[in-house]
Amino acid sequence: MLLGEASLAGWRNLVHKGVRHMRNVIGVILGGGQGARLFPLTEYRSKPAVPIGGKYRLIDIPISNCIHSGVDKIFVLTQFNSGSLNRHVSLTYRFDSFGEGFVEILATEQTMEDMNWYQGTADAVRKQLRRIHSRRGNEVLILSGDHLYRMDYRPFVEEHRQRQADVSIAVKPVRREQASELGILQVNEEGRIVAFCEKPQTDEELDALRLPQAPGDDPEACYLASMGIYIFEPQVLTSLLVSVPEDDFGRHIIPKAIESLNVYAHTFDGYWEDIGTIGAFYRSNISLVESAPSFEFYHPNAPIYTRQRFLAATKMHGCRVSRGIVAEGCIFEDASIEDSVIGVRSVIGAGATVSQSIVMGADYYQTPADKERDAAMHLPSVGIGAGSVIQWAIIDKNARIGENVVISNTDGVVEADGEGYYIREGIVVIPKDGVIADGMKI
Repeated sequence: MLLGEASLAGWRNLVHKGVRHMRNVIGVILGGGQGARLFPLTEYRSKPAVPIGGKYRLIDIPISNCIHSGVDKIFVLTQFNSGSLNRHVSLTYRFDSFGEGFVEILATEQTMEDMNWYQGTADAVRKQLRRIHSRRGNEVLILSGDHLYRMDYRPFVEEHRQRQADVSIAVKPVRREQASELGILQVNEEGRIVAFCEKPQTDEELDALRLPQAPGDDPEACYLASMGIYIFEPQVLTSLLVSVPEDDFGRHIIPKAIESLNVYAHTFDGYWEDIGTIGAFYRSNISLVESAPSFEFYHPNAPIYTRQRFLAATKMHGCRVSRGIVAEGCIFEDASIEDSVIGVRSVIGAGATVSQSIVMGADYYQTPADKERDAAMHLPSVGIGAGSVIQWAIIDKNARIGENVVISNTDGVVEADGEGYYIREGIVVIPKDGVIADGMKI
């Protein structure tokens, strides 16, 4: 049963009498499910572990946002293909041992109370309530681990406190064509949410949720979409998760909260992208090479953090690079790179061309002996071979692209599964550890 108004008021009064700081906010980052729409990038890793921007992982975005906002008690809930995500988090985020900050992995586990895996976003938090509440936070900030955005959570938290809200939701103005893929809500004059619809499909639903005037700079963005970023009062969160048995925040918990609790919207009008599909992933990465991209990984006061690899600087001999991002530790020889993102330890051979592509790089360098063994087995070395042409493609880590290979999808295939490659939304994807033989054309 939901908390009654009297008990909620008593809880709020008790909490609001104390000193409130961002360090009293507990951050909970959802590690994502199977990520089927991002396959094959999620074949061996979870969505938040997918590399982006040459040297980062998607999980670095919400963790960095938390750190810069003063939220230093962070839980990451993981389940599916979580090995690389767990390793990255544990190797990257190590706080001062004399402080109270932490980034802790909460992996799904069997307990005496529940022997099942996480069944959804709400169920994941439900199963970890005891550990989350053990840190005695004043608010619980719930975040997604697979979105690309930069946000200072401090104004969001402050507005939540001033309104004495039970639940607050970060929202973004979107256009009609985007609304059918997101949770859309309506607010009254005070900003209180009065209606919510998860992924409205019919014209009647969309028309009913349309705002009379766009709240942001885009006059066509007349819908308010949930960003999947929530603030809960701790006892409200517990009460909702106990009383509502369903498993998803957007579909089940939020609509129930709106019925009987004070649920408010906080409007965010900056860049935000849900990296849910191969197309969205590709476009978000390629947009980073622009001279003034919508999202920057570096900010003088709030850089996005990631793992320190201590790699040497990139070496280039006789190369031409026109608009690109090149991470550290790469080796290029007489190569041409245009409108592309090149990840750590990438090796690109003589005369190769890479344009409008994402090359994620490699987890290791090959020794001369490794390359000799590969050659004896007629296996290309890790990287992109001499004379190859790569266009409109995503090359995952440790891929072996032979010499004189052409990857360009000139036939305009939209969806296909081939030998050693996939095509999704017209983009050729070479999976992690994939092999493309010399002279092959895709």
